[in-house]
Amino acid sequence: MTTLLGHVGGGAFEPLQVAGLTAAATAYFFRSRTLSDEGRPVPAWRAACFAAGIALIAAGLVSPLSHMGRELLLAHMAQHLLIGDIAAGLIVVGLTGPLIQPLLAIGWIDRLRFLAHPLVALPLWATSLYVWHIPALYQAALASESVHALQHVCFIGFGILMWMPLFGPLPQPSWFGIGAKIGYVVGIRFAGTVLGNVFMWSNTVFYPDYAPGQADFGIEPLTDQGIAGIIMTLEGGLVTLGVLAWLFLLWAQQDTEKQRLIELAEERGVDLPEGRAERAVKAGQGARLEERIRNA
Repeated sequence: MTTLLGHVGGGAFEPLQVAGLTAAATAYFFRSRTLSDEGRPVPAWRAACFAAGIALIAAGLVSPLSHMGRELLLAHMAQHLLIGDIAAGLIVVGLTGPLIQPLLAIGWIDRLRFLAHPLVALPLWATSLYVWHIPALYQAALASESVHALQHVCFIGFGILMWMPLFGPLPQPSWFGIGAKIGYVVGIRFAGTVLGNVFMWSNTVFYPDYAPGQADFGIEPLTDQGIAGIIMTLEGGLVTLGVLAWLFLLWAQQDTEKQRLIELAEERGVDLPEGRAERAVKAGQGARLEERIRNA
């Protein structure tokens, strides 16, 4: 047991990655304070989600998990899922339109909005996921801190893009309703599940550079690889269930709000087509439409 704990290590410090994380947290803090001074505070629950996302990334980068990730594939897989899937999603939930407005005011950044389109974000995320698991690139990340930092930047950045159509503050296409979002989530998890099953069932060792660490821990290479696939598949399934439950609750809430607006319009003698009520609710403008109906 003492020998194994020695291999677990006491954490790691990767300055290239920690510097970027610190910059993002600092920018969020100062922008939030500015908005609060202007009377437009960021909701506390959103700030908490962002802080949790940053904390999870920090934990993934400097905890013993990071050290183990250089010795075992299963630990490295857990680290990547923690920072590129769960933490990235929490960061997106923590964003609001006013928070990112200064970024969108920069011309070239504003022109990159199209990357958050669901038909663009999902393929980009999936491409990054698969490309970085190509053995030559993956093992290059194990051997070089700069390549490793780039790998993590891609996992976090494309993870944020992937979650943006579901949770982000940017406008989405009118067709991207609850049904389309469910299909989007299924597409995400299909891509992850396929890769996870490749790891679980392959008889080929993809990353031989883990051999010394696997020997230290007494784990066979294919066992380590198979457990990594299980971790990927299990985490994806649990996250999917959570997101689908949220989408169902969102659908129920939107349907209830739409029906309430229609009934209110009928009571006030206001002509309100069902389509208009539905669009207002989906855009988060139900309260404003209700006010207009009451003042009509």
